[in-house]
Amino acid sequence: MSNKDNAHNNASDKELSVDTLMLLNHNSPSLAGVLEKDGTIDEDKLFERVSAIIDNRKYRAGAYANREATLTYWEVGQYINVVVLSSKRAAYGKRILSELATKLVKKYGTNFAERNIYRMMQFAEQFTETKILSELATKLSWSHFVELLPVENNASRLFYAIDAVKRSYGSKELREQIKKKVYERGEIADAGLSEDSIIPFNVFKDPYLLDMLGLKDNYLEADLEKAILTNIEAFLLEFGTGFSFIERQKRMIIDGEDVVLDLLLYNRVLKRLVAIELKLGRFKAAYAGQMQLYLKWLDKYERVEGEEAPIGLILCATKSREKIELLELDKSGIAVSEYWTQLPPKAEFEAKIREIMIEAKERLERRKSIPKSDILKEIDYFIEQKDNEGV
Repeated sequence: MSNKDNAHNNASDKELSVDTLMLLNHNSPSLAGVLEKDGTIDEDKLFERVSAIIDNRKYRAGAYANREATLTYWEVGQYINVVVLSSKRAAYGKRILSELATKLVKKYGTNFAERNIYRMMQFAEQFTETKILSELATKLSWSHFVELLPVENNASRLFYAIDAVKRSYGSKELREQIKKKVYERGEIADAGLSEDSIIPFNVFKDPYLLDMLGLKDNYLEADLEKAILTNIEAFLLEFGTGFSFIERQKRMIIDGEDVVLDLLLYNRVLKRLVAIELKLGRFKAAYAGQMQLYLKWLDKYERVEGEEAPIGLILCATKSREKIELLELDKSGIAVSEYWTQLPPKAEFEAKIREIMIEAKERLERRKSIPKSDILKEIDYFIEQKDNEGV
């Protein structure tokens, strides 16, 4: 480890009390008097030590009350985790925690009820990097962290935490983002990007959830566009950070003929125009050529100095994933995503997203294993056959 890394770790360690830091080693003398040689726990000493942690944090609270409260819960959870783990007696530990919680509630209130004690323990298990935790705790409340506890893996948990900070989400808004699988849908979209992709990672999602539009069955493309404009704020929130609306029905004159792009957005983070085409049915290869024409025109006539090349997103009711993979549209700055106008029940939604993600990752691994020359042959064959397929 470098001196710089040591400096970071030392700075992070200062956020935690000496007793808790010593607990990172299970043989620490800090356990002396709490954990007996026979594996039993001195309940009074345990209560005393946990009380000391709480009192220490309460004393330091003030201007940093929110941060200190969160770190208090982490420190309590970490201490109890180490004590219970060291006892190696699950049933015994469960009884001890129940009695500990009863004592803590009498002294400090319901924040330390048994259910919350278990949350604190889970919190400490999930957020092991004290430097990251300390930074997040200055921006997020304990309620935010409670919403993050059910998230399955560390990468998605960290994404939701950072996204909540960036977008100033309250805990209810964060819960909605987790419920709608924002991270997972971004991962699905990114899995479709190749090494030579013009489209940056973490820009698009797949699918997009447009249930906020309130569309019923048998709607027309014009109805979809009108509903988006009526709910443009919610639509842009679904797209993510940095997107703003520029124009609808963007008119372009090419060879004396009018062509019209459905929606034109701008992303201030990427410094790019983003062309959006809305399609009711399944993706067709012809849509790619249409979008390429739009992007070339925008690049020539609308792109200004300091901007990156425009990128495009074709939104279809249903994707043709194999066609999209073979065409390698991302190399031309084009992405394709599905949109869902109705949100399925929770269990069905989660299962469907999980299924799509598994499929996307399998396609990614398969693409990595195929030599580029073979991919080009497959694409050539597909282009030759597409007219016969009626696409």
